[in-house]
Amino acid sequence: MTELLAPAGDEQSAYAALNAGADAVYLGLTRFSARESAENFSLSALERVARFAHIRGAKVYVALNTLVKEEETGAFFHAAREAYNAGADAILLQDIFLGRALKDAYPELTLHLSTQAGCCNVHGAEVAKEYGFSRAVLARETPAEDIPAISAVIETEAFIQGALCTCFSGQCYLSSFAGGNSGNRGRCKQPCRKKYAVDRAGFEEPAYALSLSDLSVGKDVRTLLSAGVTSLKIEGRMRSPAYAAAAVKYYRALLAGKEASGEFSDLARAYNRGGYTRGIGFGQDKSLLSRAVQGHIGERAGFLSRRNGKFFCESRFAAQKGDAFKILRGGKEVGGAAFAGNGTGGFFIASSEKLCEGDEVRVTTDTAANARALAPAAGRRAEVFVRLNAGQPAFASCEGFSLTGVVCEAAKNAPLAASDVAANFAKTDGLPLAPDVRVGTDGVFLPKSALNAFRRAFYEGLAAHLAPARAPLAEKEIPMPEVGRSEGGMTAVIVAEGTPLPKADIVVWKPRDYANLTPPAGVWLYLPPLFTAADEKLVAPRLSEFAGVFCEGTYGIALARKYGVKLFAGAGWNITNPFAAVGAGRVAEYFTLSKEISAREQERLAADNAFYLAGGDLKVMDLCYCPFSRTCASCDRRGRYTLTDEAGRQFPLRRYRAAEGCRFELFNCVPLAAGGGCASALLDCSLGDVRAAADARHPEKYYTNATKGHSVRSMQ
Repeated sequence: MTELLAPAGDEQSAYAALNAGADAVYLGLTRFSARESAENFSLSALERVARFAHIRGAKVYVALNTLVKEEETGAFFHAAREAYNAGADAILLQDIFLGRALKDAYPELTLHLSTQAGCCNVHGAEVAKEYGFSRAVLARETPAEDIPAISAVIETEAFIQGALCTCFSGQCYLSSFAGGNSGNRGRCKQPCRKKYAVDRAGFEEPAYALSLSDLSVGKDVRTLLSAGVTSLKIEGRMRSPAYAAAAVKYYRALLAGKEASGEFSDLARAYNRGGYTRGIGFGQDKSLLSRAVQGHIGERAGFLSRRNGKFFCESRFAAQKGDAFKILRGGKEVGGAAFAGNGTGGFFIASSEKLCEGDEVRVTTDTAANARALAPAAGRRAEVFVRLNAGQPAFASCEGFSLTGVVCEAAKNAPLAASDVAANFAKTDGLPLAPDVRVGTDGVFLPKSALNAFRRAFYEGLAAHLAPARAPLAEKEIPMPEVGRSEGGMTAVIVAEGTPLPKADIVVWKPRDYANLTPPAGVWLYLPPLFTAADEKLVAPRLSEFAGVFCEGTYGIALARKYGVKLFAGAGWNITNPFAAVGAGRVAEYFTLSKEISAREQERLAADNAFYLAGGDLKVMDLCYCPFSRTCASCDRRGRYTLTDEAGRQFPLRRYRAAEGCRFELFNCVPLAAGGGCASALLDCSLGDVRAAADARHPEKYYTNATKGHSVRSMQ
């Protein structure tokens, strides 16, 4: 079965998507939603939408996919249980250890692993299944050629439309460390959408250097379906109901084998950031980055000229009052404009900006297209049979539900016509149904009031049959696991290839090129969050040469088991609560606590084999693409670059090679000097300065300018 899954940031968007033909919608509650800025849903709103969806034959998934702290675990379990009781068909979350506890307590729940968990290979899929998840939402960077093997392990969901995070999902900390607003808590302020200059020839001018175009796989949905993907996911809980509906209608048309050019145009006008890309999963294309334009760019309508002293756009677009436009000059944004009247062969516009002849006009609000998108499709087709025979109770049935009513009398004159009965039952009393009514009658009399009452009772019963009330789950006590206390006596240091090895209990080694591993003796191999089948093919023959693997994704659980190597869980596991700390401690030799929690919170999670990030280079992003648009012929192939923002802050950018080409790590503009702590100390020296390894608990001694990060103030 193929599922078309749509976003719902509010009730209006949910109904718009479902009426447009979505098979399912996903939404967030008022807490634990990775889109906290969306309106989101109360439990009563969820109940209304779930009933509507179930009557239509659709499903509702609730995203509780933010990081959960120790003091929030009770509220999290309560929210998941209440979401199920309100009609949720599945719960999305990113913490596999909380998922295991939730599934053990409430086996009735269906769990989907959020894309925030970074499932990108068969090992991640095996772990998800082992921990009680029935579906994995694939990381957006997962290569299309790897998906069949993953889909053979677990049901998969893949993004097909909408915004792309520039960083590997679940591993972005730029917003968190820049302003205390954690993307892992649904509060991202999108610093990636700001302008940056890069110290490479041709990229020195400030531009939207990290801003990605919107994803739109279009006809490549067929490739995903052939790869075994079950659910085709549209991103956009922060976008309008018209966008949700337009996206559903576009992909519904494609899945029906239509060309869908009109539907695509409506979608582009509803929201389109800088053109479209097929995404990284199909191989980086030239349109991946949107360096010149940020925000909704719409669809081209034409170019400006002067007519009667006013600016006129010659266009086939039928503009009208309420339409809005964006003006581009030389591919860059100039400003906005509004409809100012029609003319022969086009329309006039007005703007507060200084316009020029030749400026490009793009439609960003098309009131007619929005109306088309929001026009509801037919409801769920329902074959209704009504029988009215003299001397017998009125009878109606549909999809296994039936109802009998009053006994019908033989008509003395003017019997009730079958067409009148069919017309009466065509009214569904507001239910999202499209009834196909068949009537059998031998000529009876039935008062109109009685027929209406019978119809209302029938549809009320049918609705309850199609969307049955659930036996509510009773609240259970889920005991908090006990976390042992650490002596905190070890030191681990991350270094890049070519850096002198420091003295430490554990040295984690980052290669420059995973295809050419020349490891020093006794080091652990660093494995990034995106780890493809091709990457595994490169490193698998050499794993025995390392002391173990330091892995930034939970896929490491199954990978380490497969190859019989020791596992060190990196900060990318986002361990923020005792369930995760105890769970990680059972499967890994060592594990790292989240870099977003305070020293006090770390103290409560400091088990014997726990580490915390004490200082050094603070990685804030993993970029699984080339920010230079794969201009390989002119690339200087340096190992390090610098991004400079509009405030003059400089962010180091480290390059390394994986199986498919170059990837990059972005580091904070100042190093970290958290120091102290109860757990053992992890120091990140990826950029080459290993001086602080001499006293990892006091890195502030070695930095003239550093941040304490979240050690003082936990993530918000």
